[in-house]
Amino acid sequence: MGLGGAEPEDPASGEAAAPGKHYVCGYCAAFTNIAVTFPIQKVLFRQQLYGLRMQDAVRQLRRDGLRTLYRGILPPLLQKTTTLALMFGLYEDFSALLLSHARAPELVTRSAAAALAGTTEAVLTPFERVQTLLQDYKHHDKFTNTYQAFKVLKGYGMREYYRGLVPILLRNGPSNVLFFGLRGPIKQCLPEATSHSTHLVNDFICGGLLGAMLGFLFFPVNVVKTRMQAQIGGEFQSFSKVLVKIWLERDRKLMHLFRGAHLNYHRSVLSWGIINATYEFLLKLL
Repeated sequence: MGLGGAEPEDPASGEAAAPGKHYVCGYCAAFTNIAVTFPIQKVLFRQQLYGLRMQDAVRQLRRDGLRTLYRGILPPLLQKTTTLALMFGLYEDFSALLLSHARAPELVTRSAAAALAGTTEAVLTPFERVQTLLQDYKHHDKFTNTYQAFKVLKGYGMREYYRGLVPILLRNGPSNVLFFGLRGPIKQCLPEATSHSTHLVNDFICGGLLGAMLGFLFFPVNVVKTRMQAQIGGEFQSFSKVLVKIWLERDRKLMHLFRGAHLNYHRSVLSWGIINATYEFLLKLL
């Protein structure tokens, strides 16, 4: 990421990046990640929604069979590729815009750019909503693909597509600020890279550590989001009401609220390691 300039810079060359470059790199990084980690995400999803132990969630997926293992991959593929393209691309664009017009310290303007990028990503909530429904086995008899799920939700009105928007907003803005704010300092703490392969390893470690930390920090927010989005029709309950409900269901124990967090930690290390390493590799390559 370029620092101290009005235009995004290629970290490898120090020259202004071509328009759209950050969007393309973010898109490709997300595609690579989803293809590798989707089965792990399905196990985690069922732990979040039903409070299952990992062995029970894996057993449930085995019963469903290999045919349904990648069922529901289209929404996250569409959502994550677009989201990460926006996350990286808008961050650079907002940074360039704010740095050229605002007189605030660079840390403040870049934090604002990250928050704005994260908030804009929430426009894609319907894809995350449909992914939740397709991964929940309780809805397997209602629809079998992304198109059918969107069609069912259409009957409930536009608002139904954005069920769970509040936790997504609470997660996206702050997590973006922390990700972009800490990515540089963490990489500087790692041993100096002297080759392309060591740069790749450092980018993987940096992304993995950040992803794991943020995934754990915002895990309860995602638990609430998953519960809210697994519902079709009915009352739109507030974030706090759903959180209290889950808290009571899980015997008022914090450990139960974080059930699945250990798998999420390992998945986040892998996912964000892949995303960050792929993004930086493509940024240097293109």
